[in-house]
Parts: sequence; C-alpha cells; structure tokens
Amino acid sequence: MNILLSNDDGVNAKGIAVLHEYLAKEHDVTVIAPDRNCSGMSNALSLHTPLRIEKMPNGFYAVNGTPSDCVQLGIGRFMDEEPDLVVSGINHGPNLGDDTIYSGTVAAALEGRHMGLPAIAVSLNSKQEDYFSSAAKITCDIIRRIASHPLAPNEILNVNVPAIAYEDIKGIVATRLGKRHRAETMVQSADPFGRTIYWYGKLGSEQDAGEGTDFAALNQGFCSVTPMSVDMTVHEKVNSMNAWLSKED
Repeated sequence: MNILLSNDDGVNAKGIAVLHEYLAKEHDVTVIAPDRNCSGMSNALSLHTPLRIEKMPNGFYAVNGTPSDCVQLGIGRFMDEEPDLVVSGINHGPNLGDDTIYSGTVAAALEGRHMGLPAIAVSLNSKQEDYFSSAAKITCDIIRRIASHPLAPNEILNVNVPAIAYEDIKGIVATRLGKRHRAETMVQSADPFGRTIYWYGKLGSEQDAGEGTDFAALNQGFCSVTPMSVDMTVHEKVNSMNAWLSKED
C-alpha cells in the first residue's frame, strides 16, 4: 500500500519516526510533516504564506506549514502517485472526546478524507515515549483490516492506544467520542519585561467517560477506534429548524 504519513508534532518527533519504521516494513511510505510542532492547529491552512518543502537527511520531507498543508501539498502536488491511505501520528498524547476539534493530528487525517482518501489518526495515551511501538503495531494491525474492509466514504478512524506494552493491550474496540468539562481558566502571568501575558489552563477533566466512550476504552486497557465523519450537520434537527424558521413573529 502507498501511504502518506504526516503528524502535528513535527517532522522531528519520535512518534512519526517510530510509526514510519513499522509501516515501512509492509508499505511504501512517504513522510511529509510540519517543520515544527503544530499541536492544536486543527484544520488551519497557510493562505497568506507560500509553502516550501525540504528533504531531511533521513528522507522525510518538512513543510513550513500546518498538518493540513502537508496533506494538501503531498497529495495535490508533490507525490508522483496518489496515496492509497493517509496516516497521521503517532501523536504525543491522546486525542479524545472534544480534543479532536482542536487536534492537528486528526485534522491531517480529515484533510486526507476531504481529498477522497481513507485516513487514520493515531495517538498514544501518554506524552512519554516508552510505548510508541505499541501504537505503531496496533496501527499496522488496523491497516491490514482496512485492506479487506475499506472505510466508508466520508469516514476516518480516530485511534487512541493505551500507554502499555503491546502484549498487555486487551483488544481493539469501536467507541464514540466522550466529553470533557470546560478547561481551566486562562492563567495570567508576565513576560520578562513586565507585560501581561496569558496561557491556556489545563484540559478539563472527564465529563462523559461512560461505557462505550473512547475514555472508557483506554481506562480499561483497550485501544479505542472511533469512526468519525467530516459532515458536522445535525441531520435530525433540520426539519425542526425549518419549522422554527418558517414561523412568523
């Protein structure tokens, strides 16, 4: 399989290097990733800055843009042949519940789906680097299944892997996205010149982490796979919204 591999932690991140190592044993893999950490950039595009791509000593390609830029550039211009699959990760930390809205890792996969390709976003449930191999092996397992059971149109897989040894993972389960409480209030501080600055507070704690959620799967030692759609329409609300809009004051 011909795979485009990207991420949001940057071309020099360990997660993407480990994933490439494992994927390259079975597939043709082209790595095109941001030249810096782009965590939290979601689907941002560089509309006011020209993009440049540079080959790194290890054969990876670095782009001075966002994760979505990397996928657009790779598929639309740079790669000689259109890939069969877009893979994003391994992210340094989980992408669960509401986090997926902000995630550059998930955004790179979504961009692949926007361009008509199946896509997978992969994250490890820890920012420590000890178990990237577990996530890489799980990814290879899932890709083997995709070969015989293709993803439906307009669908990506959001994969979150527990930070434990591969042999200790209890299995792979399909889940829905959970929810978090509101994040902590922004923290006010000062820079070295005494000017006021602000930092985002910590992520909110788990609010909806019940059975069937991605949170619950990881807490129980399972790998979570959430099928996600690009379509954000609340379809069941369309008719009632039309009725509401048609009413006269």
